[in-house]
Amino acid sequence: RIGSASSLSSASINTRLQELVRLFKERTEKVKEKLIDSDVTSDDESPVASPAAAAVPAPGGELEGDKPLGDDHYCEMLCCTFKRRPWLDHLKSYQFPSSIDPLTNLMYVLWLFFVVMAWNWNCWLIPVRWAFPYQTPANIHYWLLVDYLCDLIYLLDIVIFQTRLQFVQGGDIITDKKAMKENYLRSQRFKMDVLCLLPLDFFYFKVGVNPLLRFPRCLKYMAFFEFNNRLEAILTKAYIYRVIRTTAYLLYSLHVNSCLYYWASAYEGLGSTTWVYDGEGNSYIRCYYWAVKTLITIGGLPDPKTLFEIVFQLLNYFTGVFAFSVMIGQMRDVVGAATAGQTYYRSCMDSTIKYMNFYRIPRAVQNRVKTWYEYTWHSQGMLDESELLVQLPDKMRLDIAIDVNYNIVSKVALFQGCDRQMIFDMLKRLRSVVYLPNDYVCKKGEIGREMYIIQAGQVQVLGGPDGKSVLVTLKAGSVFGEISLLAAGGGNRRTANVVAHGFANLFILEKKDLNEILVHYPESQKLLRKKAKKMLRSNNKPKDEKGGPGDALVIPPKADTPKLFRAALAASGRMGGKGPLGRLRWRLKELQELQA
Repeated sequence: RIGSASSLSSASINTRLQELVRLFKERTEKVKEKLIDSDVTSDDESPVASPAAAAVPAPGGELEGDKPLGDDHYCEMLCCTFKRRPWLDHLKSYQFPSSIDPLTNLMYVLWLFFVVMAWNWNCWLIPVRWAFPYQTPANIHYWLLVDYLCDLIYLLDIVIFQTRLQFVQGGDIITDKKAMKENYLRSQRFKMDVLCLLPLDFFYFKVGVNPLLRFPRCLKYMAFFEFNNRLEAILTKAYIYRVIRTTAYLLYSLHVNSCLYYWASAYEGLGSTTWVYDGEGNSYIRCYYWAVKTLITIGGLPDPKTLFEIVFQLLNYFTGVFAFSVMIGQMRDVVGAATAGQTYYRSCMDSTIKYMNFYRIPRAVQNRVKTWYEYTWHSQGMLDESELLVQLPDKMRLDIAIDVNYNIVSKVALFQGCDRQMIFDMLKRLRSVVYLPNDYVCKKGEIGREMYIIQAGQVQVLGGPDGKSVLVTLKAGSVFGEISLLAAGGGNRRTANVVAHGFANLFILEKKDLNEILVHYPESQKLLRKKAKKMLRSNNKPKDEKGGPGDALVIPPKADTPKLFRAALAASGRMGGKGPLGRLRWRLKELQELQA
């Protein structure tokens, strides 16, 4: 019985192992197909579960995979089953990062948003509470609650976030906790952060709750500028935020001026003269209206009466002219930077039109040139993509080229099986060109020096007796001209006309660029030569070896020599080759040698 039980156990284990081997083989085939078809850019392979760990039997005699799942959470991936925790467990097990990358971490940008909100609370409302009678003993606890909440945000920023920020030293990214803390403690940012949290609130017990004692909280301006830089780096249209920020600067200057005007009116006495605020209506709105008229120098203001009013108004005018001119200049720079590309496009187009008018280019050609400019600009957002990437390092240009072009190039049958690095080098040589409707991409008989990859749009291959019949329509992702790219001698002539059907964006790879790349990849060069010869043979091979009644040959084959005539020629040769038949026999022999 013991022997039979052990044999049954070993047989079941063998059966299970064979099944696992079969599943792993199927999974391997799927991964291979995925690597070939999906063009995974990463060279790392996904980890494979250990068969031994999957086939270990449980103490109860059952395999772990045969147990009921119960309330556990599982997900299946191909042949393997993995346990995953629900989102609540993920939230409970979350650990705060030991180091934060300030340039790419979105969580840090979100935290800076809260810090900037606390800073804006202090900057906007401290002047209001100091000048206007909005802070009263009845609502003082609400003001203090928000004040100390902002102080808590300041303190958390110092203790938790700023001491975990990574920094670069000698070209290395420092992530050590002690080094990051020491770097922050030595920085100017730490000094300003400590200064803005000076505990001047203790003077409340002596002089009362005076909002001016919280003025040091406005010194956390470095967080505001850092937030601007980080937010502009992640926004797709950063110029919109710049316009909003510049407008906020102008509104804040008017806000401070309105507070100062109410304070001056209260100092002189509300309604004491025609220049001061008379105390009627909404105090803040009326004082803000006066500040707008003063800073923008609209005019129509009452004349100041006392020396204090005259000095205050003079300072207001000088400050208004300076602040308003700065805001206008900054707004001009923001709008100019936002429309720099559009300005460059208009300048190029105007120069081209001026050139065509000077040389009296036909109107039809001018219209096609204008159409090319407009479509290229609206489809790409620029006229030449290479100008945008020329300042980037070679590695970054390669990363961008892989993300943009690799999915298209890797599907070209000619380059499948070639060295991966060779394809990467080739991606950097691709050039994007836009063709207008009915533009000839290439013509039959011309020398082929480029290969074309359709990025967007369609092209038509023309042929037939008149050369205008559409043989085939190629869509996005198709390739043509690859045979001319590798053919040698006289085999590099175009075999058909190719016309753009609508607007077409094509990638062009020139022959000289490919030859420069293949010098460093001899194995790929041999493979491409072999594929090119095979494609040439398949293109030159007749579709039907036997032919048919409908096959019309341009040059019909020569008819065979009649048998009786061949016998007469042979007899003439045996007789010495004299006479007309002998001369004819000699002439036919000479023609046969020439044909050979």
